[in-house]
Amino acid sequence: MSLFSSAISDTEKRRILRAGLESGTLQRWPGAFSPLVAKLIAEVGFEGIYVSGAVLSADLGLPDIGLTTLTEVATRGGSIARATDLPTLVDADTGFGEPMSAARTVATLEDAGSAGCHLEDQVNPKRCGHLDGKAVVPVDDMLRRLAAAVSARRDPEFVICARTDARAVEGIDAAIERAKRYADAGADLIFTEALADLGDFERFRKAVDVPLLANMTEFGKSELLTSDQLRDVGYNAVIYPVTTFRIAMGAVERGLREIDSAGTQSGLLDDMQHRSRLYELLRYADYNDLDTDLFNWPDSTHAGSETTGAQQ
Repeated sequence: MSLFSSAISDTEKRRILRAGLESGTLQRWPGAFSPLVAKLIAEVGFEGIYVSGAVLSADLGLPDIGLTTLTEVATRGGSIARATDLPTLVDADTGFGEPMSAARTVATLEDAGSAGCHLEDQVNPKRCGHLDGKAVVPVDDMLRRLAAAVSARRDPEFVICARTDARAVEGIDAAIERAKRYADAGADLIFTEALADLGDFERFRKAVDVPLLANMTEFGKSELLTSDQLRDVGYNAVIYPVTTFRIAMGAVERGLREIDSAGTQSGLLDDMQHRSRLYELLRYADYNDLDTDLFNWPDSTHAGSETTGAQQ
C-alpha cells in the first residue's frame, strides 16, 4: 500500500474481487464510512470493503430515501477505494434515475476506482431495504436498468451486482425468478436483500446459479447468520453494511452524555483509540520519513529569517 493511494490498479482490484467470488471462500466486506475505517478493515484481514448508501445518507444527516446524489456517492466511495489495496463494492441505489442515469452511474464509479457496484429493483426514490412499505419496479424496468449499466461498463472486470428487494414485497419465489432474469441480463452477482432466515438463503442458493451476496445488517428482517453458516450454505460474499457506523455512533453518544453529566472526558479514556494507535494506523512515521528524505529542511533554530533561508 502506497502512502497516498492504492499500490495496485483499479483493474487488479476488480480481478481480485472476481477471483474471490469464485474461490469458494466467503468474501467478507464490512462497511466503511471513511477511508480511515477502510484502513482498519484491511489491517484486520477482511477480503473487501463495502460502501453503504444508508450509511452515507446517515452521515450527511439524511434518511435513506434516495436523497443522496451520484456525486456524493462517487466522491466518498472513491476516497474509500483509494485508501487500501482491497476491492470496494459501492451501493448505487437505483442508479440515481432512469436507465441512462444508471449507465452514467457505472461510468462514474469506474472512474472513482470502485471494484463494482450494485443496483436495486426498488421504485425510485427507494427506501431502506429492511423497512416496510417498499415497492419494486416491474421486472422489465429493472432489466432495462441493468442493460444500461452493463452497456456503460468499459472495464470488463468491473462487477455489476443486481439487488432484488422482492422477497419482502412479492415473496421468495418471485425474488428467485427475478434474480435468474437479472443474471441472464448480465449481472455478475446477485444481492438477496431482506431474506428472513437460513432456509431462505438455502432456497436462493439451490435455485440461482450465480455468485450470491448476503446482507447481515443489524435490527433488520434477516436473522443474523454466522460466516460459517453462510459459507456452508454456499454463499459467495457477505456485507456488514452499517456495523462500524452503529458502533461508532453508539460510542459517540455515550461519550457525549458522559461529558455532559460528569463535566470531563477523563472517564472515557480507556475506551478511546490512543493517539499513538491512530498515528500507527495512519502510518504517521512513514510520512515523516518521506518528508525528511525529500526536503531535509535545516533546523528552524538556525534559520533566523527568510533571507537566511534563501542564502542557504
